[in-house]
Amino acid sequence: MSVRSFSLGDDLLGRAARRRRSRSARVASWDHTGLNEDAYIVMPGETAVLADLEGPGAITHLWFVQGCRVVLGPGLFDARQAGTAMVEFNNALGYNWEVNDPDYYRKVVIKMYWDDQEHPSVVAPLGDFFGVGNSLPASFQSMPFTVSVKDDSERVYGGPAAFNCFLPMPFDRRARIEVENQGEHPYVQYFYIDYELFAEDLPDDTLYFHAHWRRNNPCNGWGPDLQVNSLETQVPNLDGNDNYVILDTEGAGNYIGCVHTVNHFTGTWWGEGDDMIWIDEDFNPDGTTSWPPSMHGTGGEDYFSHGWGMQKINYPFQGTIIHEEDVPGLQVHYRFHLADPVRFNERIRVTMEHGHGNHLADDWSTTAYWYQTLPAPRLDILPVEQRLPRKAEGPGMKDLLTVDRTTLDPLRQRMYEQRDARMADFTAQRVEWFERRAVESRERAARNKEFAAEVRARFLVGARR
Repeated sequence: MSVRSFSLGDDLLGRAARRRRSRSARVASWDHTGLNEDAYIVMPGETAVLADLEGPGAITHLWFVQGCRVVLGPGLFDARQAGTAMVEFNNALGYNWEVNDPDYYRKVVIKMYWDDQEHPSVVAPLGDFFGVGNSLPASFQSMPFTVSVKDDSERVYGGPAAFNCFLPMPFDRRARIEVENQGEHPYVQYFYIDYELFAEDLPDDTLYFHAHWRRNNPCNGWGPDLQVNSLETQVPNLDGNDNYVILDTEGAGNYIGCVHTVNHFTGTWWGEGDDMIWIDEDFNPDGTTSWPPSMHGTGGEDYFSHGWGMQKINYPFQGTIIHEEDVPGLQVHYRFHLADPVRFNERIRVTMEHGHGNHLADDWSTTAYWYQTLPAPRLDILPVEQRLPRKAEGPGMKDLLTVDRTTLDPLRQRMYEQRDARMADFTAQRVEWFERRAVESRERAARNKEFAAEVRARFLVGARR
């Protein structure tokens, strides 16, 4: 009986009803001592290896839960005695005083490498990769990605959330997934990375998963103060040269969609820009493009499969994550070409006008997802200070007046001195705890690699029988 390990064209429901020469496994952040410190600690400036796997195989599921706390005041517990990464008390109770870094979803970068390539095939801020645009999480469910957020954290900058990705990510020789903490605070990462091992090399027609984040802040609009859809914006765009670029890559593969984040400035409508996609023969030998492109659309909401503006929907392949009616000026949405992949054999450029004829100058960012042949294109990312989200904030700590303690009576001065002493002690406890856990996380990552190699060795022995 011939049993294949990996077959292109499997349908989602039918996969469970067919035998495969494969073996399921997982790497995770679990505490190897059997206790409950089930998270990696990634210190500022550090990169953590979440998975380092030998192939052939395919990653089938990612689950990530994370946090990055900023301490505003001393807590009442000894941080060194905490069995979990974070203690969940409401700040109003007085037990602790800390918040998540509101920008950390843009400060932490996820990278994925396939088959020993020196440069990654996935480069994106962690939040944007999973659909958290502008560092503002909101619950949504699509076919490839889901995000779930508690009610009190919905649409809160840096709010805690659970991320899932179900896109298959095949690899022939090796897969490596990393997170890099480019922020200034220790970062906490819980994760599952589920995968399958195969007994045979991947088929020749296998493509490799890629994702890349871009941002234009702002887009180069020629008439940003003109009203959307007004007579004055009706200029022809017959080359697409000034369009926002979602993806531009060479090779053979399938573009499968994007998450698009817009900060719109004029209080009108961010859209009316057409999508334009050039494929293969649309490119001339000198690199210029022919007109029209192979795929030309009719408007921003139309590309994202909405109409008459954006609706508040979460469908498998298209939907809204944050609607501009709920967060004025902000729109986050997705379109996934899983049932209708956009196929290319040499090159593809996916673009969209920012306003008709590119007159708007809004803040746009996108994460593009696609599969293609290796070697992968060299992907870069903006420095962290250029990734930070544009936030609409109410009053906060930044608005407090500076207290002149010399004007206070002795009792009140002693209260400040007591707070300072408790804060110093509490900070020292946390630093000690984080440093210990960071060392253990690095050791755990190395042991996880060994665990994965042991699982693979046992599987291959059994597969030869």
